[in-house]
Amino acid sequence: MIEIDGSQKSGSGTILRLSVALAAIIKQPLHIYNIRQNRPQQGLKHQHLEAVLTAAKLSNSKVEGAALGSRELWFVPQQIKGGDVEAEIETAGSIPMLLLAVMPVCLFADNPVSLHVAKGGTDTTHAPTINYIRNVLLPTLTRMGVDADVTVQKYGYYPKGMGEATMTVKPNRTLKPIFLENFGKLKSIRGVSVCTFLADRRVAERQAKAAQDYLSQNGYSSEIKVVNDESNPFQKGSSIVLWAETDAGLIIGADAIGQLRKTAEAVGREAAEKLIAELSAQATVDIFLADMLIPYVALAQGKSAFLARTVTEHIESNIWLMEKILNVKFTVQKVNNLYRIEKSS
Repeated sequence: MIEIDGSQKSGSGTILRLSVALAAIIKQPLHIYNIRQNRPQQGLKHQHLEAVLTAAKLSNSKVEGAALGSRELWFVPQQIKGGDVEAEIETAGSIPMLLLAVMPVCLFADNPVSLHVAKGGTDTTHAPTINYIRNVLLPTLTRMGVDADVTVQKYGYYPKGMGEATMTVKPNRTLKPIFLENFGKLKSIRGVSVCTFLADRRVAERQAKAAQDYLSQNGYSSEIKVVNDESNPFQKGSSIVLWAETDAGLIIGADAIGQLRKTAEAVGREAAEKLIAELSAQATVDIFLADMLIPYVALAQGKSAFLARTVTEHIESNIWLMEKILNVKFTVQKVNNLYRIEKSS
């Protein structure tokens, strides 16, 4: 049985989500305790619980301890069959985080997976936006042999959520390694600025303009699509994602979300500042993509490597977990002003 102390490293929900995913993939029973020990509200919240239950549906697993607030869990996986799966978060908990939790599991299914997630948040704090997943993560994973797609039926924001999205994944148990060590030359910067039931205040337009203005002041031209959405009458909100593409095939992203008492201009500028920080460092992946890639790199055949501008606690946590459960080896080495992260065996 895999034994995981959830208080280690970041002590966050990421350790829970990835532990469950890996247990399902390698078909080993999991016991995890001290779940989210280092967070103000310890134990399972709605989004973590639904991630566990969704992984259990996919892998026909037996679960004990799956209750709100639980700090200990037993997960006994069986065969990953795939097919159509429904999930409901019931709060503004992050839909992208749930998708990240189960996408690796879907790759090892016997059949294609269609996962429909309702009543959650597509764009929330402390999580990637849904359009970051669609425009940065998924195109990068395509290079590793991942065939997945995410569509949005309803955008959802804090505090009511009520967002809705569907992810489809084709199984592929033999992921290819990825080497992202050459930045190349910048080709383009694009983006998507979304607001829901805020068109009268021109929120999406203002976010886009602020981002474009700040990028322009720093010597970058950009093209940002404006979306005035009306999919969710229960919760107004907004987000913006930017991504840069280089001739070496890199996709480097940054996003930001609207919040109460945060101007649309501040949201747009925040995303632009984040992107410029990555471009100035000439990292080959942004700091958020870096931690998301680690499970796929660990599961892929052979060596992989990429360059990040810093090593976050999520990167450290994910490496620690991959080494512990999958018996792989990562090395992190500083190269000039960047950190080279390699799965060496």
